[in-house]
Amino acid sequence: MVSRVAAAIDKAHAAGRGAFIGYLPIGYPDLETSIQAAVTLARNGVDIIEIGPPYSDPVMDGEVIQQATQHALANGFRMRDLFTAVQRISAETDVPVVVMTYWNPVMQYGVDRYADDLLAAGGAGLITPDITPEASGEWIAASKRTGLDRIFLAAPTSSDERLDIVLSSSTGFVYTVSTMGITGERAELDRAARTLVERMRARGDVRACVGIGISNADQIAGVVEYADGAIVGTALVKALRDGGLDALAETTRALAGGTPTTRY
Repeated sequence: MVSRVAAAIDKAHAAGRGAFIGYLPIGYPDLETSIQAAVTLARNGVDIIEIGPPYSDPVMDGEVIQQATQHALANGFRMRDLFTAVQRISAETDVPVVVMTYWNPVMQYGVDRYADDLLAAGGAGLITPDITPEASGEWIAASKRTGLDRIFLAAPTSSDERLDIVLSSSTGFVYTVSTMGITGERAELDRAARTLVERMRARGDVRACVGIGISNADQIAGVVEYADGAIVGTALVKALRDGGLDALAETTRALAGGTPTTRY
């Protein structure tokens, strides 16, 4: 059975474009606004919503996202707010919602409990940047039981053996890291992303969505020439920070303009 996430990517492809995945932290600048911000993404061209619960040690995140998540934590974000947000967002849009989370909060909450509560709220899956498939036995079992997608990361430094494990363990799509480093805008994306996607395709059927460093429509257009979708975070967080929901809507529409293209 094709998951909701995979189906959203396939629907974009059927329309002749790559998928656009938009990230925002939950709880920034406050819980209610963050919920409306996620809905704003869905209403302005995003195919998959990626939300991130704030975390005290966000090792993968750049300065803009770190500042936003620290603000959310200072405002009193609690784990229960995540499931409230997913439920509210899912009630207002059919766009699938995936959670980008570091692993420690899932483990502390309880893997099965987390999976059950995410499913009950209407969530579609998890992106887990700091845990490998080999260490994810409990989560893999919970995701199979609930039907939630498990989205692991592949990096330019991944060996062929590592890619085989990631591809066989992931569902929905593989989060394809464009460059080594933290999230944030970059003037040019590394060619390493294209090479990585080529390596992955040579090893089997895969939906590869590229993230980290993608900040404008031209970069999105370049990415979806060879990948299944593009993931944008920092540019959206900056728009919300600097101009609120109206600026977020405008920025999302502008970025969505980069997805129609002749694909690989």
